[in-house]
Parts: sequence; C-alpha cells; structure tokens
Amino acid sequence: MAVDAGSAAAVAGAIPPVMAFALVGALGVGAQWLAWRLRMPAIVLMLAAGLIIGPGLGLFDPARDIGPLMGPMISIAVAIILFEGGMSLNLHTLREAAGGVKRLVFVGAPLGWLTSALALHYVAGLGWASSTVFGGIMIVTGPTVIAPLLRQARLAKRPAQLLQWEAIVNDPIGALAAVLAFEVVLIWAAGGTAMDTVWTMARGIAVASAMGLVAGWLLAEGFRRGRVPEYMKVPVLFAALLLVFALSDHVLHESGLLAVTIMGFYIANAGLPSYAELRRFKEHATILLVSGVFILLAASMSLERLADLGWSTVAFIIVVIGVVRPMTVMVSLAFSDVPMRDRLLVAFTGPRGVVLVAVAGLFSERLVAAGIEDATILTPLAFALVAATVVLHGFSLRPLGRVLGLAGGDMPGVIFAGGSQFATSFAEALRKLDVPVLITDPNRARLRSAREAGVPIYVGDILSHGAESGVDFISFGRLIATSDNDAYNTLVATDLAPEFDRANVFQLKRAKQDHQRHALPATLGGRVICDGLRYLEIAQRMAQDWSVRSTELSVEYDLEQWRLNNPDSIPLAEVVKGKSMRLLDAEAKLRASAGTQIVALSPPRQAGNGGGDATKPKVGAPTKDDSAPPD
Repeated sequence: MAVDAGSAAAVAGAIPPVMAFALVGALGVGAQWLAWRLRMPAIVLMLAAGLIIGPGLGLFDPARDIGPLMGPMISIAVAIILFEGGMSLNLHTLREAAGGVKRLVFVGAPLGWLTSALALHYVAGLGWASSTVFGGIMIVTGPTVIAPLLRQARLAKRPAQLLQWEAIVNDPIGALAAVLAFEVVLIWAAGGTAMDTVWTMARGIAVASAMGLVAGWLLAEGFRRGRVPEYMKVPVLFAALLLVFALSDHVLHESGLLAVTIMGFYIANAGLPSYAELRRFKEHATILLVSGVFILLAASMSLERLADLGWSTVAFIIVVIGVVRPMTVMVSLAFSDVPMRDRLLVAFTGPRGVVLVAVAGLFSERLVAAGIEDATILTPLAFALVAATVVLHGFSLRPLGRVLGLAGGDMPGVIFAGGSQFATSFAEALRKLDVPVLITDPNRARLRSAREAGVPIYVGDILSHGAESGVDFISFGRLIATSDNDAYNTLVATDLAPEFDRANVFQLKRAKQDHQRHALPATLGGRVICDGLRYLEIAQRMAQDWSVRSTELSVEYDLEQWRLNNPDSIPLAEVVKGKSMRLLDAEAKLRASAGTQIVALSPPRQAGNGGGDATKPKVGAPTKDDSAPPD
C-alpha cells in the first residue's frame, strides 16, 4: 500500500513533505541572503521565487505537498510575527520619538483604514465585508521592508524616524484592526444582531487582553526572579507564545493574534535584563517565518487567480499610492511641527510588507469559508500591492529624498564610540572625503577637540536608550570603539554587532590581549583596527603630532609608491570618494588602485620642508594628498 501511495504521489508530481519544508526554507533564506548581496528588497526576490516554483513551473504546490498542515502553519507564523511586532513597541523609546509618529498612529491608522476600505470597494470592486477586513490590514507599511529601504536611501534623521516608527507601531495595529473587522463580518454573516456583535467582540478582546497580560507578567516575573535558567528562557518564551495563542483562539476565533501581541508588548516594557537575547530570538524566528510564509503564499497562487487581476487592480494600486497614502499622511500631519518637505516624503512612501500578505492570506480563507466569495482575490491583490509598492519605493525613495534635500550621501557613515584626538583626526579625514561621521562620548570634555573641529558629536552613551532616538543609526554602517576603556570598547562592539553586522564593527586593541589568560573568545568584541596599536600607543603618537591624513592614488603614484614614501604610516581605510569605503583591520591587505584614497595615521610633516610631508614622494605625485608639500 505504501508503495502504491508513493507511486501515486510521484505520478501526481507531489514532493515529500520533508523535501517541501526544506525547499521553502532554502528558497526563503536564500532569497533574503541574495537580496542582501544585491542590495535589493528581499520581498521582491521571495515573491519571484515563490511564483516561479509554484504557478510558474508547477514544482511546488503547498496544498498538494503539505496538505492540511499549511493553514495551522500560517496561523502560527502570523502569531509569532505579530508577537515580534508587540516586542518592538517600547514605550520609553516611543515617547522620545517625534510627535508626528503619534499623529500617524492615532489619526493616520483610522483614516487609512477608512480610505483603504473605500478604495477597495469603489475601485477594486470588492464587497464591504472584504473591503473592511483588507482595509484594516492595509494600515501596515511593513518594518521588515522599511528598514532596508531606509538604509539604502540614507535619509535625513527626521523623515527616516517617522517612517520607521510608523511601520513598527502600525504593524500590530493593522493586523488587529483586521481581526476586529473579521469578527464583525463573521457575526453578521451568521445572522447575529448588533448586540451579539458587541458582546462577542467585548468578550474576545477582554479574554485575549487578560491572557496576554497575565502570560506576559508571569514570564517577566519568572525571568526577573531567576525561576527560569538562562538557557531555557527562549524555549519557555516560545512554548508560552504557542500556548497563549492556542487558548485564546479557542475562546474566540483569531483573538489569539491580539493576545500574543499584548504579551509581546508587556515583555518589551518589563525592563528585563535578558531582553536583548529574547529580542534576537524573535528577530531570527521572524526572518525564518517571514521567508516561509511568503514562499508558501506565493507558491499557492494559481494562474487563474493571477489572471483575475485586471485593470481594476492597476487602478486600485494607483489610487492607494497616489491618493490614499498621501491624503492620510497630509491630514495626519496637518498643523504639526513636521516640515512640509518631510510630510511630502512620508506621504509618497508607503511600501507594504510580509504582514500584509500573511494576514490577508489567513483571513482570505476564513472569509471564503464564511461564504464571502470575493475574498478569494485578497491574497493575489495583496501580492500585487506589495510588489508594486516595494519596487516603486525601492527605486524612488532616494531620488525623491534628494529632490527634497532629505537624502545623505551614498557612503555609509562611521560612528566613533569614544572621544579622543585620534577619533577627531580620523573623523576629520573621513569627513573631507564626504563620509558621514559622528563621535559619541558620555564625557563632554572628551569631545572638545571634535567640537572645535566642527565634527558632529553626540554627548551620551551610545548604548543608552537616549541614543536610540538621539543618534541617526540609519545613516551609519560602521562603528569604531575608540575610548580609553578596553572593557567599554568590547562591550560596545559586542552589543552593537547585530545592529551593524560583525564585519562592520571595530575597536582598538585591548591591553594584554596577546596573553592567553586575558584573551577573550571570538564572540566578544570587534575587529582590531590601527595595526593592533593600543589606546596609549596611539595617544603617544598623537602627542608627537601624528595625524590621520588621506592620499589619493593615481596611475603615476600607485600603491607601491605610497608604501615607499610612507613606510611608517598605518593604513586605516580605503575610500573611493562618493562610492565606497573599506575600513582596514589589523590583518587586512591594502588593495587600493588609481582613484582610491588611502586614509592613514601618519607621522608629522617636516618643519624644514616648507610644511611638506616627512615622506615626500620620490616618483610621481599624488593627485590629492593632505600631506603633500605645497607648490
């Protein structure tokens, strides 16, 4: 019998469930990695991968290859994604965010729900039931999409903060709006009265809120009091998440989404010492689940459903991008202190993300089961909206920012954690090459040289809550810990490595680092910069009038000539002005070519050479060199 079943499956073209899960994981994570390499929105590649293996080639059909497990899998994945959204809602950080964010949430979300529902009904041709549910989901702009776009566009701090926080806060709100609308639609479809609707909604919200708060409190207290060992915290959190979702969903269908969002919100604001580890868990889990859900839903599309997307879909997308989003933002920010340039940029930037597709796919099946036939088009409509907005804003955000004067340079900036003469000199050299720089230090006195040089500074701890809103992290792609405290440098590099990527985090060499008893594991700290010199060794050189200077290589004055004329200089970075920058750790090899600026810590110029450099070029001359002798 097993052989016959296997043969039948083979004839039908089905693949084993284990292979199906492996395929979904490989394609989802692979698409995200490829998007990172190509600097493209990951959601576009995931959409393409799902459509190719699904309706395109017919290699994978989730309904056929996974079967009845697909529905529960998507439900649990959406619950975990919304839990992650709840854990992103830190009230302390939100209070410090711009006032415009509150307007975009409290005014923009209801207004966006209303205008989206109107566009769905009158332009896309959907009934009021489907329009109301899907209109709630359309509030979401997608933090998983916004963050990469902002890093690529390098916008000014204020509009970037507005877009980022709107996406984070509205992520769970949009899904919950859809949950509420869905429950109302189901009750009305079943012939319930208005009082039945109110009672059922009130009961579901009360139960879900109570379960989320109680579960959050129990977990927070258990973690804080040491009732759960460190290695068990993530598994306990995950198991509790699933249990709360299942129990609440059993009391009122789909109320589990509200319960887990509230649970995540409570944990995010409980002040737990282990919050960083919990946050990384939910980030890793979300990346996997986002990939899986998107591939599954894209592969589930049929050519017939895609063919249903006609000119009404095109008109709907144009109305959403050109009318609904701008009107929602402009009304929300009217009479606020947000400048008009910022309002225009935010108004014409609203990419939708995975939550929109995931929740739409989840409720589409539920609405169809309740007898609302036009809900079958919600999932392909969601895919079309996501693809159009991500592609459009992916190409238009930076040019629009430039036109409005709100976009920075193409170069990712550098943050120096720790004020010193070396940090100031290094930052000045990079700034002359149009690289954004920032020096941070809790001690204002250590930033005096930077202030006098006109280098941007931040007075405060880079690890503090204040830095989350006071430092424009989006504009910076690299960090160098340059303080006189080795332990602090290691702490900064370790804590911010997930934010910047470990390959982009550097620090000065620690004292006694070469001694085995003082050596730290590779998981702590960052890459060593400045040829392995320690803070005191660098400070001694700075006291002897060493400085960080840049030299541009040319065809005549190549890398070998630079090495010959600068035998004592310590290379720190290679910069192609306006294009790229490479910081050099202690083990990096110089590979600069013509047109590249070598930034190096160099000895003082010779006083007897008319202010010239101590290592005047013997052959040729650099095109531009801060250390070159004057004419």
